[in-house]
Amino acid sequence: MKNNPALVSKNMYFQFILLTLCFAAWGTAANMTDPLVKVFSKTFSMSALQSALVQFAYYGAYFCLAIPAAMINKRFSYKTGVLTGLGFAALGAFLFYPASQSMVYSHFLAALFILAGGLSILETSANPYVMNMGSVATSTRRLNLAQAFNPVGTNFGVFLAATLILPNLDKADALQRSLMSESELKHIISNELSAVMTPYVGMACVLVLIWFAIAMSRAPKFDTQVTESEHHFVFTQVLKRLLNNTHYKYGVIAQFFNVGAQTCVWTFTIQYTMHALGTDEITGGQVLQYSMLLFLVSRFIMTWLMGFIRPAKLLFIMTISAALLCIVMLLTSNLAGVIALILISACLSLVFPTIYALALKDLGPDTKFGAAGLVMAIVGGAVMSMAQAWAIDHFGIRVSFIVPAICFVIVAAYGLFDLKTQTKNAKPVY
Repeated sequence: MKNNPALVSKNMYFQFILLTLCFAAWGTAANMTDPLVKVFSKTFSMSALQSALVQFAYYGAYFCLAIPAAMINKRFSYKTGVLTGLGFAALGAFLFYPASQSMVYSHFLAALFILAGGLSILETSANPYVMNMGSVATSTRRLNLAQAFNPVGTNFGVFLAATLILPNLDKADALQRSLMSESELKHIISNELSAVMTPYVGMACVLVLIWFAIAMSRAPKFDTQVTESEHHFVFTQVLKRLLNNTHYKYGVIAQFFNVGAQTCVWTFTIQYTMHALGTDEITGGQVLQYSMLLFLVSRFIMTWLMGFIRPAKLLFIMTISAALLCIVMLLTSNLAGVIALILISACLSLVFPTIYALALKDLGPDTKFGAAGLVMAIVGGAVMSMAQAWAIDHFGIRVSFIVPAICFVIVAAYGLFDLKTQTKNAKPVY
C-alpha cells in the first residue's frame, strides 16, 4: 500500500509554524482596517466613497509592492522577502501613532499604505514558501491549512476593532458635529483617533517579535539554493510566458474579483447591518465578528473536504452559493439578509488559497513572479470597494451588494474553467 505524502515535510515543522503566525498577522491587519471605513466616515464626516480611500490605500499598496517582493525572492530567498515584509509592516503600524497626533486623514492613509506594502511583500513571499514545504501533491491543502490561521487573525482583528475602536466612537452624527465648537470637535476626534491608533501600535510590537523569531530560525535548504538562472533572468521573458499561460492569467483575474468581493462584503457589513436591523455600529461590529468566526471554522472544514473533493469543484459550489446569498441580501433588507451576509463568509473561506494554488500549478521557475501577479490582483479589493461605495452613495446599501454578486459569478467561472481544462488528467492534485 502506497503511503500518502506528508502534508508538511518533517524538517520544516518549525518554519511552517512561524509562517502561520505571519498568516494570522496579516489577517489581523486586514480586518482591523475594514471597520476604519465606517470610523473615518464618521470621524471626518465624509461620504462612503471618500472613506473607502482606506481600502484603496491598503489594497493599492499590495499592487505596487508585489513585483519588488518577487525580485527580492528571486535574487535572495523567500526568508529575506518575509523579513522585509514584516519590517515594513511594523513600521507602517507604528506610524499610526504620529498620524493620531496630527489628526490628518492623509497621514493615516500613508501609514496604511506602508503597512499594506509590507504585508504585500510578506504575502508574496509566504504563500509560495509554504507551498514548497512538502510534496507538490499536497501543496493546495498545505496552503489552505496555513491560510486557515489567517481567519484566526481576522477574528482577532475584528475583536480588537469591536472592543477598542467602535465603542469609542462618539454618538454625535455629522450634523451635530457641524454645530460644535472647534475645540469640542477636536477633542472628540482626538479621542476617536487615539482609539484607532492603540491596536495598530500593539500589532507593530507583535510583528517585531515575529521578525526576530524568523530571523533566528534556519531557512529550509530549498530556500538557500538560488540557481544561476535565478540570478540572471529577463523579466520580459518571464512576463511573456505568464501572459501566454491561460490557466494562470484567468487565475489572476479570478483573484482580482475574489478579493474585490471579500473586501466589499466585510467592509460594508456594519453599514448593511445598521440599515437592515436599525441598530448601531457596535451591533454591526458583532455581526462582522460572527462572520469571521464562521470563516475560521469553515476554512478548516474546507481543508478537510479537499481530501475528498476537487478544490476547483468546491470553489465553484461555494462562489455560486455566495452570489445567491448576495441576491437574498439585495431582495430582503432584514434579519434574513443579515443571516445571508454572515453565511457568505463560509463560502469565502476556501477561495483565496484555492485560486492561488490552482493558478501557480506547474509554473516551475516562473512561480516567484507568478505569485507576485496573484498578490497584485489583491488591488481588486481597492477597485471593487470603491465601486460599491459609489453604488451606496447613489442607490443605497442594499442595492450595492450587486457588486460582490457579480464578482462571485466571475470567480465561479474560473472554478468551472479549471474543472473542464483538468478533466483530461488521470488524477487531480489536491
